Amino acid sequence: MVLVNTPGSWSHVYAPFLHAKWHGCTLTDLVFPNFVFIVGVSMAFSLSKYTVNENELSKGPAFAKILKRTCLIFLVGLALNWFPFFQLNIADLRIHGVLQRIALAYGLAASICVLLPPKHWLTAAISLAAAYWGILVLGADTDTAFTLEGNFKRTLDLVTVGENHMYGGFGIPFDPEGLIGLISAAATALLGAFAGHLIRSQASKLQAVKKLLIMGFALTIFGQLLDLAIPINKPLWTSSYVMYAGGIAAVVLGLLLYLVDVKSWKGWTSPFVHLGTNPLIVYVFSGVIVRIMLYITRWTTSAGEVTNLYAFLWDNVYAAFISPPKLASLMFALSIVFLCWAFAFSLYKKQIFIKL
Repeated sequence: MVLVNTPGSWSHVYAPFLHAKWHGCTLTDLVFPNFVFIVGVSMAFSLSKYTVNENELSKGPAFAKILKRTCLIFLVGLALNWFPFFQLNIADLRIHGVLQRIALAYGLAASICVLLPPKHWLTAAISLAAAYWGILVLGADTDTAFTLEGNFKRTLDLVTVGENHMYGGFGIPFDPEGLIGLISAAATALLGAFAGHLIRSQASKLQAVKKLLIMGFALTIFGQLLDLAIPINKPLWTSSYVMYAGGIAAVVLGLLLYLVDVKSWKGWTSPFVHLGTNPLIVYVFSGVIVRIMLYITRWTTSAGEVTNLYAFLWDNVYAAFISPPKLASLMFALSIVFLCWAFAFSLYKKQIFIKL
């Protein structure tokens, strides 16, 4: 997520590192749902602490933890949207965002995991995806249900938060992380939770790998078939996108489980362990660093133009010494990733694990 969010210049980005303009799915469009999927996988383990036995959850403490975590992650995301505070009037603050979407999807999915036994989590995921499809179709005209201008998700956000508090990157007020999308994102998290349950419940890791691969390929094919009627669309987080991206996430998880746990090929995993022990904080750190470069380290050049550290580094270091421009832009993004890894590594070495 850090890599695709911080190119040196948005005018010079390799195609796989760009989102699809509307319908469709690129490599970049798979990053966010994989994050949400892994949040779901972790729920299968973290909620087990409240298990009296495999079929009976202590619901009170579980719901208290879920509510607290949902609120904290949402508030951190809201603060990140506002940072560095002085440069944006609260009347124009974007309400939704990546962390807010994760928070609300986690809250809904985790609550369902508490209420239902693990064997029903896959059914719950499919049911949420189907319900979300129904909402999009019934909430808009048939011809506009999956368009940028006429989708019900946009209509609801205009009513609930208003256009001043919505994302404007599509040319009109439309928030890809808008409120109603939490339903389909929660479906993605539930697919992850069911994958986590498969890992926990199998007699061997190899058996878990087989089940994950079967699940993953089945969901991927199902998502592609659904695309014939319901377009795969990341901004709308459509039902076909849930299945397609969730299936790929399950396949990737299965392959990693095979390489790391079955074959014990662990030497290459250390940087990912460092990042993975504090993922949300590292993501916040990346946002703070970029905003500092954009909004705090600003100055006026001798030509009277206002510039900032982000633009200065791109123009005078990366674009000046690396060619072609797309490679320079990628190296800029990789530098931010390296900076985030260094931050994560320092936390890991000090055994600091920040949990919300």
